[in-house]
Amino acid sequence: MRYQLENAMLKVEIDSFGAEIKSVRSKSNDQEYLWHGDPAYWGRTSPVLFPFVGSLKDKTYHYQGSSYPMGQHGFARDMEHHLETQTENAIWFTLTSTEETMAKYPFPFVLKIGYLLEDKTITVCWNVQNTGSTPMHFSIGAHPAFLCPVHGETDKTGYQLYFASLDNVHYHGNDVASGLALDEDLILPLKNSRAEITPGFFDRCTYMIEGNQTTEVGLEDKDGERIVTMHFDTPLFALWSPEGKNAPFICIEPWYGRCDSIDFHGTLEERAFSNCLDAGETFKRSYRMTFGPVETN
Repeated sequence: MRYQLENAMLKVEIDSFGAEIKSVRSKSNDQEYLWHGDPAYWGRTSPVLFPFVGSLKDKTYHYQGSSYPMGQHGFARDMEHHLETQTENAIWFTLTSTEETMAKYPFPFVLKIGYLLEDKTITVCWNVQNTGSTPMHFSIGAHPAFLCPVHGETDKTGYQLYFASLDNVHYHGNDVASGLALDEDLILPLKNSRAEITPGFFDRCTYMIEGNQTTEVGLEDKDGERIVTMHFDTPLFALWSPEGKNAPFICIEPWYGRCDSIDFHGTLEERAFSNCLDAGETFKRSYRMTFGPVETN
């Protein structure tokens, strides 16, 4: 089922399947900001990644002596979420553990995903509750894909990524075949806190940026006009566009969790950036997306 939030500035469409945003459109000029999910490039738009972010070593995790197969990014993005409440400017969905989820992820949980619309900003809220009697280990992350280019150009060359308060960005790459993180410290140089998109910019790897280096990342057109600004306070985030496809979108992804390292051989409890909730506890986090030009004084 598709649901809408709307104000004087934006019209937002969300699908209860995956609780996934499908469209963000400007009311002033009818500009669509979100990728439309063409499977020729990538068939999703803004999936929620839970209870895993990224790929697992050998597509399997190990917990209390048992091994569990698990696909990339977990299962929440491929499940129907229950509409909990909707008002004029807010909507909440709920996903509750089932016998099916317990067979592959042995933790009872309630995941609540909320979208709050105010002016040009969408705040995305995640509430993860451990409804079981033992500690729960999980990851959660965002994967919104923003149209780029937006002015009819043939590719995104010359567009820019803005990293607030940074002179350069330290990042890890990944092994493209397995999706696992490589043990490396690479540097993306910036000019005026910006990196220009060049041909092949995304062909080498996903950029995984750890260490709370910045809390604000923006996407800008060739003239420096802001398309979207992401605000988050996550331990890491990623930048991705499909390798070698000249895909007309860029993903900016705040993460509480990450794929396994290529040399990882540990258990679920030992995975990098994993979160642990005691019985009855709730994990509450959010991030914001602001669309359109940035207002300056």
